[in-house]
Order: sequence, then structure tokens, then C-alpha cells
Amino acid sequence: MPKAQETVLEINLDSLAHNYKYLRSKLDKSTKFLGVVKAFAYGNDAVAVAKTLVALGADYLAVAYVHEGIALRNSGIELPILVLHPQPANFRDLIEHCLEPSLYSPRILREFIKVAEAQAQSDYPVHIKFNTGLNRLGFWENDVAYVMSQLNETSSIRVKSIFSHLAASEDAREQEFTQNQFSSFKSICDELSVQLGYKPMLHLCNTSGVINYPEAHFDMVRCGIGLYGFGNAAAEDHNLKPIASLKTVISQIHLIEIDETVGYNRGYKAKGFEKIATLPIGHADGIGRHFGNERGYVTIAGKKAAIIGNVCMDMIMVNITGIECSEGDEVVVFGASTPASQLADSVGTISYEVITGISQRVKRRYIF
Repeated sequence: MPKAQETVLEINLDSLAHNYKYLRSKLDKSTKFLGVVKAFAYGNDAVAVAKTLVALGADYLAVAYVHEGIALRNSGIELPILVLHPQPANFRDLIEHCLEPSLYSPRILREFIKVAEAQAQSDYPVHIKFNTGLNRLGFWENDVAYVMSQLNETSSIRVKSIFSHLAASEDAREQEFTQNQFSSFKSICDELSVQLGYKPMLHLCNTSGVINYPEAHFDMVRCGIGLYGFGNAAAEDHNLKPIASLKTVISQIHLIEIDETVGYNRGYKAKGFEKIATLPIGHADGIGRHFGNERGYVTIAGKKAAIIGNVCMDMIMVNITGIECSEGDEVVVFGASTPASQLADSVGTISYEVITGISQRVKRRYIF
């Protein structure tokens, strides 16, 4: 594998395939698989990831917003695409590009029916989301009658699925809460299916749900973070492979003396004679200021080098005292041997935030 000569995000599509197959192995053959590719496929490349998932046999894709789904359609993706958080301003574009909306509130349901009827749609596929405890998006359990009252007044839409979202499926301490979500979801689905007169597809589990609660896989599962190499638990992380490696290079090396300072606002003061390196990556690339002042680190020649001073827009400085390296050498921010989850731990956040924060100005390079 060639060494990085600039800041680059390497995306290993073989590792993506490994993760997909591992998660698929947890399912019955009849259970459908939805790959979540929102937010540029968790900071990677939505088109490249989506095309790989199509080739691997995924049944569905999901994005957060309509424009993300349109980008996939414009790239030739024909698989059904669920839009998890659509807004009425985008409903016409959603229909034009054959995307499938999550309808999660009375207002959203009414507005989508209005647009669907205006466009003379018949049985347009929609997904009804219920809130079973996350308290973020979704109808309440006692909204079933209202949902049916709206559905009975139109032939423009047809319920493709009923779904909800688990709040703490990765946390063994919250098993009772999660089981209560299962019970609530089953009750809602039973009631709504009887009134519909047909059985829509049911889906509830995210990555942690797939791993920890096989009894709740229902008709389809939705996997996001697991596809990208993180299982929300150390034991499961060993079964998955991070697909992304963020790398950069050493632009310049400085030797500084005791009490000399580094960076804006003199954020770091040398404790002795030290060697520091400047790297061409900063908060505009996704390395936020919370990584600075010796909280975050990079890896050079297999050794940790603390990020010192305040993170700049386009640069960070790291302490390389005691590390044998030269200008132009490769630097690993995160990757297979230094997972983003470890870097996240060092600054008190989660892997999701680290990987989704990588700017689109960072060049992507693909490994097969």
C-alpha cells in the first residue's frame, strides 16, 4: 500500500464487505438488510459505499435527507432508499426521484399526502415511524387511530413498513428498557396491521440490536456504524474492521527550547528542548479544537505524538520528541491499528463524531 503523501482518507471496501457479511451472518436468510449511508456514509463516501452494498446484496439503503438520496439516484443507485428525516419542502423532489419517506408526525403525514395527491400518486410507498422511547422522532402509540384516519381518506400512499428506533441497545444495563421498546413496538404493529388489512414490513434493530437482540430482527434490520467497523462494544469491535484510515504527512519539523510557545494564543509551552512537527490537517478537515492541548494524538512510526497547542484551521502541531521521523513521513490519525474509537475516547466523544466529521475537502482513496 503506498504511503500517504498528503492528507487522505483511505476507504477499504474489502473491509466494508467483511463487515456486511459478518452482520448478515447474524440474520435469518429471510431478514432484509438496510445499509445506512447518511452523512456521506458516516464520513466516508456515500456513492462508493452504496455501490458496494448493492453489489453485496443489500436490500435497502437509508439516508437522513432528501438531497442525500438524490445524489445516490444521480449516481445510478436504483435500490429502494428510505429517507429518515424528510422535510415538506423536499417532498416533490423526493417523489420525482422515487425515494421513500419516513412519515413521523401528523404534520408530515398530512403534508406528504397533500403532495402525493397533487401529483396523482397511487400507493406511493411510505414508512410510518413510531416513537417507543427514544423521544426524538415518531408518532406515539396512541396515534394509531389518527394515522388510520388519514390513510383511510387517500389512495395516494401505501404503508411499506412500520419502524422505530432503539435507544440503548448497546447497553447491557438497559435491557429492561429495550425489552419494553420491543413490547411497545409489537403492540403498535399488531394494532396498525389489523386495521390496515395487510402486514407491512417491520424493522427496529440497529447494529447493536442486530448483535444483542436476535429476537427483534423482524423483517429487516438497519445497520449503520457496524458497516464502518464499530460494534459499540470492545468484544464486537474485534469482529469488525474499520473501513477508513485518515492519514497525513509531516510538513515541517521545528526544534524549540524550554518555555517557547506553539500556535495561536501561545497554547503550548515547551517543557524542555523539544522537537515538534506541523501537519497539513486541521479543524476544517474534521480535527476539532477539542483534540488540541495534548488531549488528542496521532501516530508516527508506531508511536503516539500528542497534538499540542490549539488546533488551527488547516494545521496541527504535534510533539515528536523521541520519535525518529523526517519531513514528508506518513502520519496516521486513525485507522486499523489506531481505531477512531480510541481517538474518540481520548477527547471524551464517540467514534460516530470522529468519523462523520471528516471534511469533504479531504481526498478519498479507495482500497479493494
